[in-house]
Amino acid sequence: MRATMITETLAALLTRELRCIQRELEKYPSEAQIWQTHPALPNTAGTLALHAAGNLLHFIGSVFGDTGYQRDRDAEFQRRDVPRAELLRALREAVDVVERTLPGVTASQLEEWYPLPVAGRRIRSGEFLMHLAVHLAYHLGQIDYHRRVISGDVMGVGAVSPAELSSAIPVTA
Repeated sequence: MRATMITETLAALLTRELRCIQRELEKYPSEAQIWQTHPALPNTAGTLALHAAGNLLHFIGSVFGDTGYQRDRDAEFQRRDVPRAELLRALREAVDVVERTLPGVTASQLEEWYPLPVAGRRIRSGEFLMHLAVHLAYHLGQIDYHRRVISGDVMGVGAVSPAELSSAIPVTA
């Protein structure tokens, strides 16, 4: 698989998950429920949305896109009652950064060490970018369960749908 296909696919997966988080947030009956805690769930949907956006704005936007984004990871977990509109805006910003930045990442960059240490380790950029996609999907699942538990609505929002993949085309009979 050529590098541009890898980075375009990663961009498509990341934006799919970010858009799904937006749908999850929009499906909460009230803004207050986005921030409602539950004893069995360590994070609220609002916290996870802030973290998802901040993570990608930093690790992709700032590092590969030179956006100048300054991450405050502690605030991602400490802020409360951020309006739904602000959460959605942060997720849209992350979508924009991913779509603008990832397709420009070169094959040589994918093979190089990621420019920053992560968890006290050096990691190849390509592997770390794949990790970011898995990490985002993990948090999407947490948000989905949070919404279902808090709202009592068991209906999904079409999370991780293969139909949303960039190469997906309808099969004709």
